[in-house]
Amino acid sequence: MKVKNYLSQLRARQGLSAQQLAERAGVQRQAIYAMEAGTYIPNTLIALRLARTLQVKVEELFSLKEDGPIPVAEREVELLDVGGRLVPGQPLQLGRIGERTVGVPATPVPVYLPSADAIFSRRTRTGRMGKAHVQLLRADEERAPALLVAGCDPGISVLRRHLAEAGMKLVIASCSSSRALELLRENHIHVAGTHLRDEKTGESNLPAVRHFFPRKNVMVATFAVWEQGIVAARGNPKAIRKAEDLARKDLRLINRQSGSGSRYLLDATLRQLGCNSSEIQGYAAIADGHIPAAWHVQSGLADYCIATRSAAQVFGLAFVPLVSERFDLVIPKPYFKLPAVQLLMDTLNRAAFRHELEMLGGYDTSQTGKQWM
Repeated sequence: MKVKNYLSQLRARQGLSAQQLAERAGVQRQAIYAMEAGTYIPNTLIALRLARTLQVKVEELFSLKEDGPIPVAEREVELLDVGGRLVPGQPLQLGRIGERTVGVPATPVPVYLPSADAIFSRRTRTGRMGKAHVQLLRADEERAPALLVAGCDPGISVLRRHLAEAGMKLVIASCSSSRALELLRENHIHVAGTHLRDEKTGESNLPAVRHFFPRKNVMVATFAVWEQGIVAARGNPKAIRKAEDLARKDLRLINRQSGSGSRYLLDATLRQLGCNSSEIQGYAAIADGHIPAAWHVQSGLADYCIATRSAAQVFGLAFVPLVSERFDLVIPKPYFKLPAVQLLMDTLNRAAFRHELEMLGGYDTSQTGKQWM
């Protein structure tokens, strides 16, 4: 086991320099740097001094870091029959009925009233970013701390759950990668999620980020690496096996909106096949997001879509991989010292978060938390 510390995050959260923390805790500045770099493990006295100075518990400052993967626990449960056949990989929710554990299929499609903070009343200014009067559902909601993130990765919901457990609210705006970067550039959000793959180089996101932010005033951190490909009906009855099948006349597509990474991938694939988009059934039909696109396939409204493996997995659908690519988080450097952003970065490096992301969505988290710019 190794010792992991959160000294730099807690220090930044309180706006302290390494020198200021060293002076207040009665230690050498070099010791602070060494602890943050992970090359020095303090004794009990220094750990207590640091915890007292930062007004946290020692356990919040230092923890044991698992060397290997989290073991997967298994048990037998009763399945609640609510219709539909399950396939391996689909998510369940568990509940206790007396001494029995019952598994309930977790639906990715909203079937209940959504969680909300306010109700729209009327517009007061039109435009792309208009203004409106709203009615608050809770009087203190406007003052509640929240981090605004835009993007399309279904796995962001896992991040929201983990941040909620730490007392931080995450507000997610579902939109294309290009739109998320636009919103970030216009200073409407804190974090943009993107998966824009450069067609010429195959590089994920960085070329697009440099286009939107030429002055390099942002930091890019990897959320996860995912597979994106063809999502087809359960059991793949239309026998969609490879990219070339996209040109078939007997298949109906549900497309993604312009500016999305999935749309870019589809268009690039069609160009490689020498196929015109006008020849594709359903090309003009749009679903705003990976999960909504996969839902159209699951419902029989389309034969296939381009989406992530995670979107296929929650419905138990067939999946034909086309590319592996990074989904990155883009954060303006002035926001990076915000306590909420520091908590987000800390969560990305937690084993429990990565484990859940891997299990639920088939993500590769080996690069999660890595900074690129």
